[in-house]
Amino acid sequence: MTVQELEQQLDIDQLSTTSPTIWSRTIELAITSLMGWVPRPVGVLLRRLSYRPIFARMGRGVYIHTGVELLGGCSIEVGDYVKILRDVFFDMRAPNSLLRIGNKVCIDRGVDIKATVCDCLIDIGDGSYLGPYVCMAGPGHIKIGKECLIASHTSIYANNHREHGLSREGIEIQDKCWIGSGVRILDGVTIGKGSVIGAGAVVNKDIPPFSIAVGVPAKVIKASKGNGTA
Repeated sequence: MTVQELEQQLDIDQLSTTSPTIWSRTIELAITSLMGWVPRPVGVLLRRLSYRPIFARMGRGVYIHTGVELLGGCSIEVGDYVKILRDVFFDMRAPNSLLRIGNKVCIDRGVDIKATVCDCLIDIGDGSYLGPYVCMAGPGHIKIGKECLIASHTSIYANNHREHGLSREGIEIQDKCWIGSGVRILDGVTIGKGSVIGAGAVVNKDIPPFSIAVGVPAKVIKASKGNGTA
């Protein structure tokens, strides 16, 4: 599913009903303050049971470590067997925004995900991994495919300051991509299926499927021959 298809699938008018209210924020603060710092293993079980009212949806077998901070949990959907590790920060308070986390996703320590303004959709596909201290923010839509590996300290910002103001074209990382440590992915970029981005690269333009790209700015050094093999 592309960023554009994601936007079409999700009805923005329906999302407005899940925008945070004073009541939902009060519940969120009360539950996270009481349960957020209870140590393992008891804390994991307590959070699995007590955090259900916070999220728009929470699947089975969800593991939430201590120190996870949630703002706008009513705009967050969490799939089955998701792991959210220590000191993760989600901020989805912006109106008409949604964070959707697929099944068997692992979000490692210190990951920061936020919707900076309204109408921001962030979708993380099944089986994907976000490494420590990955930062991700709108206002543009962000789509991460299935079984992607995104290494530590990568930045994914779907916004850019241009001559005529702030852009929000969106970012798409297709299925089974490997993103190296410290990569910067800029607004308007699509990284094709099965591609590898070398550590420290700055991706400012589309990368074809099954490619290897490195450098600042990122350049393709090895590309598919059209049959999914290099």
